[in-house]
Amino acid sequence: MVLRTPRLELEPMSLRLVEAVMLGLREVAEEITLARLPDAWPNRALVERAFCASLDAIREDPSTRLWGDRLIIRRDGEGKRRVVGSVVFHGHPEDGVAEVAYGVEEASQGQGIATEATQACVDWALGEPGIVAVQATTVPWHTSSLRVITKLGMDRVGVREHEVLGELLVFERRRAR
Repeated sequence: MVLRTPRLELEPMSLRLVEAVMLGLREVAEEITLARLPDAWPNRALVERAFCASLDAIREDPSTRLWGDRLIIRRDGEGKRRVVGSVVFHGHPEDGVAEVAYGVEEASQGQGIATEATQACVDWALGEPGIVAVQATTVPWHTSSLRVITKLGMDRVGVREHEVLGELLVFERRRAR
């Protein structure tokens, strides 16, 4: 199901699209999305940040691994579709607590796109059966990410250690009762 906001279309990621992105097949990915990808996409850093599972693991269970993952698509002044980012959930959670992550290409940052897209995806997730909360993590110095998390109405619930990044702040929004 495509989610829509005033400025954005949030399209679910398919296995075929993920394969194209992970394999660096830009033309195939653009054909699948019917949208232009950012110039820097796909690249290894993007793939490593967006997909916490290997391609083999995603292929084994795409409905679980790609649960809720969406491309952020915006139309330019001429009405042409352009991918400007993504919102991912790191798979369907077994414990009812989904973890969301988001990213917007550099040229589209600072326009509220991450907040608008992530808000729609978090609202969707909290409406799904069995989901009781959505969490987001970030490093303490990432002010842009902290602004998005604050605008999403998430509360700080803890700290987690990451083997490479060090301390991560953990924020959460729970389903309304």
